[in-house]
Amino acid sequence: MIVHFIGAGPGAPDLITLRGRDLIAASPVCLYAGSLVPQALLAHCPPGARIVNTAPLSLDEIMAEIAVAQAAGQDVARLHSGDLSVWSAMGEQLRRLRAMGIAYDVTPGVPSFAAAAAALGAELTLPGVAQSVILTRTSGRATAMPEGETLAAFAATGATLAIHLSVHLLDQVIAELTPHYGADCPVAVVWRASWPDQRVVKATLETLDQAIGAEMERTALILVGRAIGAEEFEESRLYAGDYDRRYRPVGTDPRFPDAATTDGE
Repeated sequence: MIVHFIGAGPGAPDLITLRGRDLIAASPVCLYAGSLVPQALLAHCPPGARIVNTAPLSLDEIMAEIAVAQAAGQDVARLHSGDLSVWSAMGEQLRRLRAMGIAYDVTPGVPSFAAAAAALGAELTLPGVAQSVILTRTSGRATAMPEGETLAAFAATGATLAIHLSVHLLDQVIAELTPHYGADCPVAVVWRASWPDQRVVKATLETLDQAIGAEMERTALILVGRAIGAEEFEESRLYAGDYDRRYRPVGTDPRFPDAATTDGE
C-alpha cells in the first residue's frame, strides 16, 4: 500500500501530469482538497473508487482515512492543488505517514504562479531586468510569516514577486512594496489562473487598488516587478549568433570542439 501525493495543478483539469493522471486511475481511494481541486479530475478515478473530500476534515481525520485504506491494502491518490512543494500542508502529512510506517511518493504539479504567468504571456526572468522569482505571502491566521520574511525585505532585492493568499490585504501589500519598486512598477493580479472564470487585472502599484475595486477574493495571485509586461530588455546570450556553446560551436577555437551540434540545446 502506498499514498501518492499528486499536484493537481492550478485549476484547468488538463493541467495535470500524465503520471498524476495515471496514479489517480490506478488508486482505489482518492482523497482530494475539494475547495481548490476541480471535480473534473475525479473522472480519472477507477469505477467504484472511494472518493473523500478532505476540505472539511482535520489532519487526524485525514490520517484516519489513510489508515482505513492501509488496513484494506488499498493505494491512495492524495490530490492537492498546484504543486505540493509550497503551501500544501503535505509536510505534516508525510511526517505522520513516516511515524505510521506507511509508504508514500510525490508527483509534482503545475504551480499557480506558472499558470498566472502563462495567462499574462510573461517571462518572469528577463535579462537585465530580473533573474529571480520569489514566492511569498503575507501572514495569515493559519500560518504566520517567520521574522525576517517580509515583503519589504524581498522587495529590496528587485526580484519578481509572486505573492500568494494576500489580495485581501492589498493596501498593506502596496504600502510595503512601493518604496522599493516605485509607484510606476508594473503589477498584475490573476484570479483563479487557468479556470474557466479566470480574471486578469494589469496595473501599476499606484493604480492597482482602483483597478481592482471591491473584488478581493483570496484565490488570486499578485505578480509584481519590472519584468511584468516589459518590452525594453536585453536579448539573452543563449541564442546569440556569436555565442560559443556546447551544442553550437562558434569560431576557429570553440570551447567544445567535439560536441554534437544536432542534439538539443
